[in-house]
Amino acid sequence: MKSRHLSVLVLTGLLAASIAPALAGTPGAYPASAGAAADWASHGGGQDESGYSRLDAINTGNIGRLGLAWALDLPDEVTLEATPLAVDGVIYFSGSYSGVYAVDGASGKLLWKYDPGIWRVAPAKQGQGMPVHRGVAYDNGRVFIGTLDGRLVALDAKTGVAQWTVNTLPLNTFHSITGAPRTFNGKVIIGNGGADAAQRGFVTAYDQATGQQLWRFYTTPGKPGDDAGDAVMEMAARTWSGEYWKAGGGGGTVWNGITFDAELNRIYLGTGNGGPYNPRVRSPGGGDNLFLASIVALDADTGKYAWHYQVNPGEAWDYKATANMITATLMIDGRARKVLMQAPTNGFFYVIDRETGKLISAEKTGKVTWAERIDLATGRPVEAPDIRYEKGETILWPSMLGTHNWQDMSYNPLTGLVYIPYMQLAARYSTAVKPGELNFGGIKLEPWKADAADGTGAVLAWDPVAQRPRWKVPLETIWNGGTLTTAGQLVFHGAGDGWFSAYDAADGSRLWRFDAGLGIVGAPISYAAGDTQYVSVLVGYGGTTAALSSVLNAGWKYGAQPRRLLSFALDGKHSLPPSAPRDFTVNAVDDPALVLDEKAVAMGRSLAIMCIACHGQNMVGAGSPGPDLRESRLALSAGSFWSVVHDGTLAQRGMPAFPMLNREQVDGLQAYIRAAAREALGTRESSGAGSGVSAL
Repeated sequence: MKSRHLSVLVLTGLLAASIAPALAGTPGAYPASAGAAADWASHGGGQDESGYSRLDAINTGNIGRLGLAWALDLPDEVTLEATPLAVDGVIYFSGSYSGVYAVDGASGKLLWKYDPGIWRVAPAKQGQGMPVHRGVAYDNGRVFIGTLDGRLVALDAKTGVAQWTVNTLPLNTFHSITGAPRTFNGKVIIGNGGADAAQRGFVTAYDQATGQQLWRFYTTPGKPGDDAGDAVMEMAARTWSGEYWKAGGGGGTVWNGITFDAELNRIYLGTGNGGPYNPRVRSPGGGDNLFLASIVALDADTGKYAWHYQVNPGEAWDYKATANMITATLMIDGRARKVLMQAPTNGFFYVIDRETGKLISAEKTGKVTWAERIDLATGRPVEAPDIRYEKGETILWPSMLGTHNWQDMSYNPLTGLVYIPYMQLAARYSTAVKPGELNFGGIKLEPWKADAADGTGAVLAWDPVAQRPRWKVPLETIWNGGTLTTAGQLVFHGAGDGWFSAYDAADGSRLWRFDAGLGIVGAPISYAAGDTQYVSVLVGYGGTTAALSSVLNAGWKYGAQPRRLLSFALDGKHSLPPSAPRDFTVNAVDDPALVLDEKAVAMGRSLAIMCIACHGQNMVGAGSPGPDLRESRLALSAGSFWSVVHDGTLAQRGMPAFPMLNREQVDGLQAYIRAAAREALGTRESSGAGSGVSAL
């Protein structure tokens, strides 16, 4: 790694002095054997979702002794995004295809695995989303998993046996589930994805013991008559225009950020982007389009609306408020304030009064051009001119990836700082969609490198009271993992280049690092088993990397590097066998005797949008979740290719069947793959279609 990527930029100060000492924890107050501090029982470590561990046996003074305690290879996995849980010395986590693992936290021994069998139970759903999953929930001896096809399953935590299963989704929609449920007050709540396919967002609460539905809250209005008598939905409908229901369900799905506030007995929902993306298609007469790109507060017992704050009225850029949300008490202007903190994709850091929903402060975390500022009086953004692509092509920062995406940020009450996995990238928006280009709900939306820093990331320490950065560690890669912070005054973070690092929480100096042999996108956790504190992280680069392979490719090859669960402790002595290094070389294969039909190639290119999520745009793979098909010998055989794509012979291994495709269409896809391989080999002129990334 280049030295500039190891440097630390200390901006101002070491500590957030605005946090009152009475609000800060005390190092050493929670030894490894101290009750709930030993567990990581919910997403983010606790109901505040702070990503903060009160364990301090591993600290800045002894971090140099940290070593690998054990490793568990996960050969059936392709993408690992989950933040694990740890309860009573057992680690629980979800894998690529909504499977669930239970692992002994002291030894790394696999205790049980649950396979929901999506390929068998719901083959049509298998091809509707990426095979990713972000976690499970735990409560009262049960582990809860939301599956890709929409089931909510309660598992016995000791055996992994399903106690009940309920379908959470309407039939024949493009909803799916990739996020972690949440548990509270004997209930379990689950959201879903599908905003990109214009599905209507909602969350549902179920009884933990029986699976009985208790309440449901929709995040966008239905068609006229659907919400009669529902004052909240009728209010939301007034912010939409035209026959909005005919364009789809509006989006606003809750696929990630959900936080329970035990103090106020509320649930906070972070909602997604609009669907279709273009608001002039979605809501032709304008309007704010509630509750897109919003934080919505509900009564936890009844699901009744309490308040909302919309970060992007009339959302038009695939911006979303689905990032994790942290509850805390901060000293602001001399008094303690109950706040909710979020850094959504639009590039601002928001501090909101969680009692009232009123905005306290909001500032840019990096390069942001779509808005000048957030008006504190109205809570609305002051948008820059000509950003809604009415007049043609528009280039904006940040991209649809945001300055922060779903990878969890964390908050340390000792330093008063929030640690954000930061990104910088622009995006180009246009309504002039040409044949062969990707059409996202009426617009062309492309990642765009227009600045020398575009395509890079950072670990950013942010002061939420002063609303300013305190330090920043630049990273070579843009798509990196979430953060963990501890009472030992440390910040742990895994990067896309495969380095797992520990930083001083006060000043950002790197104190320790470990070569994990593959990129990391999930967040680490810390827990105790016996008298030993551990730090664990899932290693398995992927997710949306294939869909945006032009900017997220870190050089990892499909199947070349093992997916693993790693657990570290002081004086750990375990070692990993060498992994294949990063390699950007395209080892394309071809049959020179094959004559390509250009009409078939064109047909395949038009159909390849179905393949992007796993195999990459223009068939440019990024290591996960599917192979780079230009390197696949299977794609050389028309018979083998047909059996895999149409018949689903590899469905159990994660390759969905597409029985709706006819022979001509499957042959077209094969021809397109062959053309892409020849372009990589230099034996065919590049089409350049839809590359989506400019040259600097």
